[in-house]
Amino acid sequence: MAESDNILAVPRHIAIIMDGNGRWAEERYRPRLFGHKAGVDSVREIVETSRTIGIEFLTLYAFSTENWNRPPGEVTGLMGLLKRYLQSELKTMLKNDIRLCCVGQQNRLPTDVQAVLHQTISETQSCQSMTLNLALSYGGRSELVQAVRHLAQKCQDGVLQWQEISELSISEHLFTAGQPDPDLLIRTGGEHRLSNFLLWQTSYTELYFTEVKWPDFRKDQLIEAINIYNRRQRRFGKIGAQLQAE
Repeated sequence: MAESDNILAVPRHIAIIMDGNGRWAEERYRPRLFGHKAGVDSVREIVETSRTIGIEFLTLYAFSTENWNRPPGEVTGLMGLLKRYLQSELKTMLKNDIRLCCVGQQNRLPTDVQAVLHQTISETQSCQSMTLNLALSYGGRSELVQAVRHLAQKCQDGVLQWQEISELSISEHLFTAGQPDPDLLIRTGGEHRLSNFLLWQTSYTELYFTEVKWPDFRKDQLIEAINIYNRRQRRFGKIGAQLQAE
């Protein structure tokens, strides 16, 4: 498939809800963790492709706050996969000038996972070609609650007046502070919902849903999503004629 040669333009920031690993495995009469392992290969290919075609920010929804409610064995397996991924990909991130960031409640992760995560973040912090955000123990509502609490504390301390609270100040207290909002959000696996992901940041994001489950979502599927994105008109409240006149 040569569709990758026909990209009109790449979004600056793509966010992906990587869904369907467990169902993909169940369809093959294999344990759910088998699907998560296969999904790691998709992560590698999508990160590599994103870096190659010039995407600046890639945010992957790897583990939600709700995922802690899954069976303990599956959670333990997912944490193990995360740790091994970070350990195995550090050299590749450095070679490809990819900076790793984490959005979410890092303190809830197992201690050994936190250690490897912090090391990878530290060693890649000077990389500039692409930022890879892993959303770990992340929830959009809890992120907003935390931001509001920080702003309330500043008001209580006299550092900030309540009248000064704005969309910008809220954005500056989110995990993604300093980063552009996603242009395109992709969800694999056939579900059509945000699942508590980047609720504030996706206000004007283009949404793309596909039936393809995450282990089967690779370079060609990413390029297809980007090309569909390019056929849309992002108006941000204006009408098409206004955009054409600009």
